[in-house]
Amino acid sequence: MPQSPRRGKAAVPPEAESFYADALTLLRESGVPFLVGGTYAVCAYTGISRPTKDIDVFCKAGDFPRLLAWFQDRGYATAIEDERWIGKVFQGDHFFDVIFNSAAAINPVTDDWFTESHKGRFFGMDVEMIPPTELVFSKAFVQIRHKYDGPDVAHLILRRHQDIDWKRLLAHMDQYWEVLLIHLLNFRFIYPSERDIIPGWLFEELLARLHERSRLPAPQTRICRGRLYSREDYLIDVTDWGFADMVGGAGINDG
Repeated sequence: MPQSPRRGKAAVPPEAESFYADALTLLRESGVPFLVGGTYAVCAYTGISRPTKDIDVFCKAGDFPRLLAWFQDRGYATAIEDERWIGKVFQGDHFFDVIFNSAAAINPVTDDWFTESHKGRFFGMDVEMIPPTELVFSKAFVQIRHKYDGPDVAHLILRRHQDIDWKRLLAHMDQYWEVLLIHLLNFRFIYPSERDIIPGWLFEELLARLHERSRLPAPQTRICRGRLYSREDYLIDVTDWGFADMVGGAGINDG
């Protein structure tokens, strides 16, 4: 049985609270399935308290235009920041994000994200949050020079490991299993006394893959997968250093 979220809170300015409360009310009235993620979910799951500038609302790609249109029809300003993954809903200086994928388009919101119920209480109402499994998945690739979510991944594993579906997480990250292995090794380094939290079979599987891959030849195509972490930080690799790109952008100065 999922544990109740710990007592943690994402701090927002008082003037923003009414906007977020109204937004969550309208989200529920829309009838469109959505999940709260980002700092709000991390704080609820771990007990950490920290400030945040907005709410991250996750939905499936097919529901993305429905949610934006729902708010636009009710007088809110909307923007599609990048049709590959994110839009915004505004009221004055306040906003929240509507997200259906990651910036690199490798973390799509699917029905799997809605198979478990994990409720958090925000601004006086109970709403569904991203399950711990998918929250780890969504944060594993956020490794930018000015924004690194590795500590969130480590804290989620520490505090919510019993609620993580490790087989489902491995399935999500199957193509990028090395990223998962890196986070698990990082967790072992940070919390040496808590190493047994990670299932033994998962480490054996990932280390076996690492061993088998080491016996194979290097790829013939020079690619830079760093762009899955950060378009900006690894831009020079594809513009000047001859590496093939993994993600597209809006021209040479994208990111």
